[in-house]
Amino acid sequence: MSDNLKPLKTWSHLAGNRRRPTEYEIVSTKLLWNTPNHDLPWRMASNTPQIQWIIKNRNGSLLQHSQWDAFRDPDQMVYRTYSLMQDGQESYVDGLLEDYSKNQHDWRLDAAWLQVLSTHYAPARYVVHAVQMASSYLIALAPCSTVANALMLQGGDQLRWVSRIAYRTIELADAHPALGFGKRERGYWESHDGWRGFIELAERALVAWDWGECFMATNLVLKPAIDEAFMHQLAAAARQYGDTLTASLLEAQFQDSQRSRRLTAALVEFLVEGRPENKQVLDAWLEHWVPLGERAIAAFCQDLDPQGEAAQIAQRDAAAFRHGLGLAF
Repeated sequence: MSDNLKPLKTWSHLAGNRRRPTEYEIVSTKLLWNTPNHDLPWRMASNTPQIQWIIKNRNGSLLQHSQWDAFRDPDQMVYRTYSLMQDGQESYVDGLLEDYSKNQHDWRLDAAWLQVLSTHYAPARYVVHAVQMASSYLIALAPCSTVANALMLQGGDQLRWVSRIAYRTIELADAHPALGFGKRERGYWESHDGWRGFIELAERALVAWDWGECFMATNLVLKPAIDEAFMHQLAAAARQYGDTLTASLLEAQFQDSQRSRRLTAALVEFLVEGRPENKQVLDAWLEHWVPLGERAIAAFCQDLDPQGEAAQIAQRDAAAFRHGLGLAF
């Protein structure tokens, strides 16, 4: 039998590894036939608006790489392992909610803190959902399957926390029916000064059509701003008011953000190492976008700490994340 006819022991794109492929490699790599550097022409429906959109905003993005399929998720997460891990995370959150409910935690909350929860916690499901929508756009235009799969898990995290915030809102409504929990969040989201910066930032991220710019706006500006202002500074305020449940929930939420940050760091490193010009592109975008993130943080933290220290810490830590990736802003 000719060598060319001998059956392969694994998929052709993994045959050169000279080792047994991992589960991650089998189910995550080279799954998109239209990865830009596959050099495959758009022979079918190439003139349709959808294909033209992908060609312009993904293939023509200012962020480029010659070998997209070489990217690997640093956690090498697949849906099976993600589900197992998050099942444990959900069990932990369920346990928190059940224990605090049995202890009638919500009935003992300070009136001033309940107002903060109504304006700064319950409406957060809107901005978290905005991150989920931006993640979905990034998935749809992802330049390779390993990026798409990792972003799918990021989007799944956002939906989980939209549900959890909504659940907590109803618990607070049951304990304090006169305070408008479950009824006023949209009004606060649309008109409360604390959310104005996040509204602008989220809406602009959702119409950043260039794939690279949308990734930068979402994962390097919007998500870090939410991490530092909402998850960290609101958690610190919650502990000051004795609301250890809210603080624990926010800390659990940040566990998902840490995995997303590892993805972001790995992708930025991959882009810059593969094409040094990408750093200039990212820095130029960040110069425009970072002030939007800083304004969002400052507005959100104003009611938590009118002296401005909370905002300064959140802005500093968001910037530290980006600086740790070698970026200028």
